[in-house]
Amino acid sequence: MRETYQRALITGATSGIGEAFAEILPASTNLILTGRDAGKLAVLQERLAHKGRAIDILEADLRLPGDRKKLIERSEALGVDLFVNNAGLGYFSHFTETSTDDEAAMVDVNVVAVHALTHALLPGMIERAKNHERRAGLIIVSSVVGHLPLPYFATYAATKAFDLALAEGLAEELSGEPIDILALCPGATTTDFQARAGAPTDMFDRAESATSVARKGMRALGRRRVLLSQLPMRLGLSYNTMIHRIATTGAHAYFKHLMRASDKA
Repeated sequence: MRETYQRALITGATSGIGEAFAEILPASTNLILTGRDAGKLAVLQERLAHKGRAIDILEADLRLPGDRKKLIERSEALGVDLFVNNAGLGYFSHFTETSTDDEAAMVDVNVVAVHALTHALLPGMIERAKNHERRAGLIIVSSVVGHLPLPYFATYAATKAFDLALAEGLAEELSGEPIDILALCPGATTTDFQARAGAPTDMFDRAESATSVARKGMRALGRRRVLLSQLPMRLGLSYNTMIHRIATTGAHAYFKHLMRASDKA
């Protein structure tokens, strides 16, 4: 953990990986915690309270534009320099049998909300980092399935592929700015995701703890652009990560050349 951040926003903070991030950040980091369960947010706020530490909580359903707007306004008013874009949901099912509402919910939370919050908050984070001569941090929680099209998890995997591509593209595009961006790709993790998704129990036989995932994410921020949290997957998909890095770096150089040529014309 290189930077000591002043204020962190964590979405999906009431359980799993989001809660783990809230727990491992040092007491010197103030928190904005959001989720759909006001009761759990209050319990977390009380548990993490520390003298001199500000912990703001906001009940929000990120499927809803109005709730996303409230969260953006609160975060901008308080000023965040670390954003853990973690909230997500998925359903393990036949695509043709999943309800329209459930399909839309996955896209709204995993794609629309991730994009909207990132787009709204990044400019202010970068500007504050410049003003204070520090570095800001953005962690977009993707998934190992974001690297692989999957049957029965088709929509979920597709949304996590979006998160992965967004993080990698922004990391390259903003490589000259004072912000570190990481796509964190957990594998099977001991959270309530399995039960909520309706996934087979065998998929999570070798799950790692949410705390382990969060700690690895914080250690990787500023050192990597993509982290597959489990070593076997990291090694097995290293070719994919390498190809993505070569492609984004090459595209960045090419597009900058085109823009310079356009400016001169």
